[in-house]
Amino acid sequence: MTPGEVRRLYFIIRTFLSYGLDELIPKMRITLPLRLWRYSLFWMPNRHKDKLLGERLRLALQELGPVWIKFGQMLSTRRDLFPPHIADQLALLQDKVAPFDGKLAKQQIEAAMGGLPVEAWFDDFEIKPLASASIAQVHTARLKSNGKEVVIKVIRPDICRSLKRI
Repeated sequence: MTPGEVRRLYFIIRTFLSYGLDELIPKMRITLPLRLWRYSLFWMPNRHKDKLLGERLRLALQELGPVWIKFGQMLSTRRDLFPPHIADQLALLQDKVAPFDGKLAKQQIEAAMGGLPVEAWFDDFEIKPLASASIAQVHTARLKSNGKEVVIKVIRPDICRSLKRI
């Protein structure tokens, strides 16, 4: 493994442990390498003891990033595999992903439009997103040219870097 892969694996394991998700793995099925990682991180407390397992799983997937959110979204369609309290939390990944700053979205649009300000293209641009997902979010606007209402899908900043880490 490369140093970058080891760091990423450490981040994943640390995140899972900090949300107390090691309880998802039956104790008898933990392989020796995972057991060693677990013991080496004995000091890593479960920061979310007050939350139910399903919520902790959802929060951990959100912290791990867009690919993990997509994984959680796929799992959410298989309600037959999980108890209701976990399936309900995974279903929140379908439409309850935290948005990124609308000012960043505006900057990305301006960069994509050749550096011109958003006001050059739109009479109205809503800085607050209409919807947010794991890869992108959507903003509403009104075209300056014909007054037509449009939606603009803006990819999350640094999404390519996040996807490459996987």
